[in-house]
Order: sequence, then structure tokens, then C-alpha cells
Amino acid sequence: MAILVISDTHGSVDAWAKVKKYLNNNIDCMFHAGDIYYFGPRNSIPEGHAPGLLSSELNSLSIPMICSKGNCDSDVDQLVSSFPLCNPFGFALIQGKRILITHGHHYTQEQLLNLAIQWKLDIVITGHTHIARLEKVNDVVFLNPGSCALPKNFPGIGVVDDNSVELINLLDGSCVERIDLSR
Repeated sequence: MAILVISDTHGSVDAWAKVKKYLNNNIDCMFHAGDIYYFGPRNSIPEGHAPGLLSSELNSLSIPMICSKGNCDSDVDQLVSSFPLCNPFGFALIQGKRILITHGHHYTQEQLLNLAIQWKLDIVITGHTHIARLEKVNDVVFLNPGSCALPKNFPGIGVVDDNSVELINLLDGSCVERIDLSR
């Protein structure tokens, strides 16, 4: 099982074009940690901002997509989306791994860690900060792919498979960080 993880596309089809290159036969599903179409009042308009076109692209995916609702997402966005996106959380149990996805704007890192311990989560995926990072805290892997459209450090994506979680830089395709899940 392989999962492509993105966040904070903010309606950019230019950013999506870079992400699409990673959708191959090895990817079984995609997680989006929110802020899908709208860029928000404090962000600049991202290059290639075309939320209608992005919704068509996402609606045409042949793999399932699990989304969490971000602070820039609206209930009305569901009208142009064929996938559910109006929930603040997504949860998946994949290959024995418990994965929670949330945008991250409602909870602190400490609150998410406490929730992860309580629910025996293996991986917590967030977005919101536009800062890509991958770390392991108390045996819980925290992945924030950053923003592929409006990054604050580099445009990132995550790839979760049976053996590892990787944070990948979209600029050059390099693996910035990798955490082994077999330990």
C-alpha cells in the first residue's frame, strides 16, 4: 500500500501538475490535509490559481482520496467535489497502521500527540503551516507535507508505504527526510 500525501493546494493547478507526476501505479490512494481550492485572505494568489480546473482534476482521480477540511475550505466546496471534504478529520486503518489526517489549525502539536497516544495512532498528518516537516515523537510519526502551492520552506509531498514515510521536495524530487516504520 502506498499513499500520496499533499496539503494546501489553494486552487493551484500549477502545483497540482507537479504533484501529478508522483501518481503512478504504486500509489493506491491520496490524502489531502486541507485548503484545497481557496487561497485565503492572508495568502497571495498562487500561480495557476484555477479552482474549477483543480476540482475537475481531483474529481477525475482513479484512486480514492481522503481529505480533511482546512481553514480556507468551505462547505460550498463540496458542491464541486465528488469526494467528501467537509470533515475536520479523516481516519484510516491501512496495513495495521492507524493514520489520522487533520488540517492542524484546531490543535496544537501537544494536543495531537496526546490524541495520538490515546488512540494508539501510528501516523498523524497535518497541513496548515505551509512548512514541510517529518518527525517521530514518542513512536508517533508526524507528517506535514507543507504546501505544494504556497510553501514557506519548500514545496513538499509525503509518501507513506508499508515500510516508511518520506518527505519529498517537489522542486528536485529529493527525499528530504525518511522514517522507517518497521521499528
